[in-house]
Amino acid sequence: MQKPVLTIFYQFNPWQASLGGIQTIIRSFIKYAPAEIEIRLVGTGVGDRAMPSGQWHRATFAGRELLFFPLFDIQEDNVRKLIPTSLRYTLALFRHDLSSDFMHFHRMEPAIAAFRWAGHKLLYIHNDMHQKVKASKDRQSFLWQRFPWLYFALERLLLRQFGTVLSCNSETTEFYHKQYPAFADRIFHVRNAVDDEVFYPISAAERTARRESLAQQLTLPKHTRFFLFAGRLHPQKDPLLLLQSLAALSDPRAHLLIAGAGELTQAVQAEIARLNLTSQVTLLGTVDQFQLSQLYHAAEAFVLSSVYEGLPIVALESLACGTPVITTRAGDTPNVLTPNSGIVCDERSAEAIAGAMAQLLNHPERYPQSACIQAVKPYRGKTVIRKIYADMLAQWAQQTGQSSREKQFMLLPR
Repeated sequence: MQKPVLTIFYQFNPWQASLGGIQTIIRSFIKYAPAEIEIRLVGTGVGDRAMPSGQWHRATFAGRELLFFPLFDIQEDNVRKLIPTSLRYTLALFRHDLSSDFMHFHRMEPAIAAFRWAGHKLLYIHNDMHQKVKASKDRQSFLWQRFPWLYFALERLLLRQFGTVLSCNSETTEFYHKQYPAFADRIFHVRNAVDDEVFYPISAAERTARRESLAQQLTLPKHTRFFLFAGRLHPQKDPLLLLQSLAALSDPRAHLLIAGAGELTQAVQAEIARLNLTSQVTLLGTVDQFQLSQLYHAAEAFVLSSVYEGLPIVALESLACGTPVITTRAGDTPNVLTPNSGIVCDERSAEAIAGAMAQLLNHPERYPQSACIQAVKPYRGKTVIRKIYADMLAQWAQQTGQSSREKQFMLLPR
């Protein structure tokens, strides 16, 4: 029986450390893909002689075989370039016809090149895009903020080619239904997915041992309590506000771990010096998933000070590890949290975030591991992603006119 082909489009290399929830979601889509679907990924290369750009390569990721097509080489995708990588990626696609049965786009711009490609196209919206485009704090942080009218015109033009649009942000889903009533029956809210085979809870004794071991590695006092941030150092995440929150907390027990890199790295370093926080902040740079899971286990809480969000994967990963989350009222994270699995700061200020951090430090028993795990249960990667694949296979079976018996076989859980 012929297999349907899914081609995933995004500007990264899954074998390299790369920051961002989109990359994490794509890795899960590859890992949990059923055997009945052939997976192709069109990404970027890193100058690897074994995988030169501009050609297909058969490879294995997380035990799953796929075809990988690096469009061009890029050494560092965590820092914004003078020419945006998304623009280079979109222009490079014009040189190819990469039609397939199913195509997943995780940014809208590359779909400009796909207008004439045959196949079912799915757009995954990861952010509250209208808030992102309108955000005025830093007009240089996102290209479309300089030309919002052009983005909205392009969005209206491109959306019509997608057979399915999935948004992980409930407000964005509702907005799109109202903004584009002609396409409303194609636009759905979808849960983001966390890989609970990588991010899982450990015992209280193991958490204490991991925290004390990390304190020893960093030559910090044994009683140190860690707060964690992981992600791009980008205006969207506002890491400077997080540093100001730590200063406002003014608790010598608290130590902030920052796992990430980006265009604000130098600004973060300068703010640490200005606030005299050198002994209370550790910049870890980019870390892999295994290292990140260990950091979640060592932390009192994961902290987000974002201006806008979709539903950040890092918040789900933290909860899956049994670690509560502190967040601003941005994106869908507040809808995930329960009173015992984290704190939502209604006011996006250093004082409000510091107050939440103090609450976690002084009353950790109010935020038990069991409450965190329960809150994230509906977002298990296998459940969420396999449901999407089941819908794709059902559509494929209908299109190819296969028998009911074949359809039932294809949709059996695996």
